[in-house]
Amino acid sequence: MTRSIAKPVLVRSVLAALSLALPLVGAGTALRTSPSLAAGASDDESERIARWKEIRTSIFGDKTIAPTDSLVKIDAPVRALDASLVPITLTMPEKDKVAGIHLVIDDNPSPYAAHIAFGPGADAGEIKLRVRVNNYTNIHAVVETKDGRLFETTKFVKASGGCSAPMGMSDEEAMKGMGDMKLKFAEAQPGRPVEATLMIRHPNFSGMQMNQITRDYTPARYINKVAITRGDQAVLTLDGDISIASNPVINFGLQPEGQGPIKVVATDNQNGRWEHSFTAPSATN
Repeated sequence: MTRSIAKPVLVRSVLAALSLALPLVGAGTALRTSPSLAAGASDDESERIARWKEIRTSIFGDKTIAPTDSLVKIDAPVRALDASLVPITLTMPEKDKVAGIHLVIDDNPSPYAAHIAFGPGADAGEIKLRVRVNNYTNIHAVVETKDGRLFETTKFVKASGGCSAPMGMSDEEAMKGMGDMKLKFAEAQPGRPVEATLMIRHPNFSGMQMNQITRDYTPARYINKVAITRGDQAVLTLDGDISIASNPVINFGLQPEGQGPIKVVATDNQNGRWEHSFTAPSATN
């Protein structure tokens, strides 16, 4: 029987300067802003290690997390061209062992970016996301195996200001068509996983972005859950927070033998809910 860790409650928002708390809740413990967690580009390695230790404890409690260079790999730019739109690829070479993955951006105001749980309809070999990066930071990917163990790997990314970067349009314009979805597929091949790309129209306001007209901060509104099913099988569930970039894009894999329509249900932290169904392509010989 698969054993999974207790599902952490994702962080809400954002800066003390905006009079907002910064809880990172998991395993029954809350993590709040403190001098020891104040991130900076000039932080030395010992400060980054101490910060990760505190974040790790808040999410996973006292569970052992072993290093790995085989269960999960992170591909990300060393220096991001756009800190509000940083591409992240998580590759799981031993995918049959993987039950889920946690993505943590250590120096973001809300570090716990996403938790992805894979269902039987998923091919867990690769996930691609676009995230915000607010400061020079370590990015941690923590894999949960089907037997309940945890393994981590790390990637250092240079970027700044991604969580407060404006979208370049009015809030009203950014919210037009909110909840619209597209699902694109790579060419299906017999017996091979089907690569799918889900695009969701949603501004994912972080609570740190200033309205360029009113000069007020736009309240946080972000996708907090995406559930994907195929027929009667779960594909994946993603719990997200403000570190996911605006207009989320999720690239994932489907098991080739799956049947039935693909249903996507997305919700946000302001009780928005959207549901769409799609037809998956069939492989041709």
